[in-house]
Amino acid sequence: MASPTTSPPADFGRVARVYDQLAQVVFGQAQRRAQLAALRAGLPLAGPAPQVLVLGGGPGWVLTELLRQCPAAQVLYLETSAAMLAQARARLAAHAPGKQSQVEFRQGSERDLQPGEQFDAVITFFVLDCFTLDDFPEAMAHLQAARRPGAPWLVADFQPPRRWWQRGLLRAMYLFFGAAVGLRARQLPPWPTALAALGNSIRYQSDFYFGFIVGQVWR
Repeated sequence: MASPTTSPPADFGRVARVYDQLAQVVFGQAQRRAQLAALRAGLPLAGPAPQVLVLGGGPGWVLTELLRQCPAAQVLYLETSAAMLAQARARLAAHAPGKQSQVEFRQGSERDLQPGEQFDAVITFFVLDCFTLDDFPEAMAHLQAARRPGAPWLVADFQPPRRWWQRGLLRAMYLFFGAAVGLRARQLPPWPTALAALGNSIRYQSDFYFGFIVGQVWR
């Protein structure tokens, strides 16, 4: 799971320094592979300087990979955790110092998008799973409004469990992050149904971790 886009008390900054390591202990490379698959299928984008929204990008791996695959991108990196933002800034400075002028780091959620801000691509990697069922519809409406016509929506996330152990693992994750960072969500919101209801269809999909994790591109 990535940094949530809901209001406090959720604060993924409490696990910022060990977040990537925690994910790898549980899922190996499956989460990163899902993100790479979505990036490769959804990028590069047309135009001289495509505008890209990264919501809840965490400690910054996805940012440097995005800029590697789409070097001309202008990125809004929107993240609720100050600690995650600090790590993402440091990673960008270390791995792609020449790209710093192409990235705006903004602390906040999808609610902190400015009126009229629109993007040529929206990236939500392990973010949609963090919304409560009550917050989810409004969040999806904000993100949909931020897309230019035809803009791809890149998703990497958990799918509804198909096996008993996946159900148990999902329950354990919500309990852990609820205790560790104050995450209020307790179950997966119906994000695939919601994306389809907004008029999108899947243009690319790859499954990982026995179908529990997916990388997708929607348009």
